[in-house]
Amino acid sequence: MPKKSRERYPQNWSDIALVVKQEVNWQCSKCGVQCIRPGDDTKQLTRSERMALTLTVHHSNFLPEDNRRSNLCALCSGCHLSFHTRRRGNLSPGQLSLF
Repeated sequence: MPKKSRERYPQNWSDIALVVKQEVNWQCSKCGVQCIRPGDDTKQLTRSERMALTLTVHHSNFLPEDNRRSNLCALCSGCHLSFHTRRRGNLSPGQLSLF
């Protein structure tokens, strides 16, 4: 039986993802949008706007076990979703907001 998607990520995934996001100054590597940083005041944003401005980390080869820096890129939620809807990856689009 295959592992659940979440189990395929290392225990220190949050730390790995944080470093990737910091390296790009919290900007999407594809579209360049400035995303929300920890501590930013988001009270004026709607839930949808907050979701759209959330920076995620994408595995270019769609393998969450492969955490080499060259395989990771920071993407806003919309760009990340576009990668997963065009190619079947390790997560379904509805799961992207969980990470």
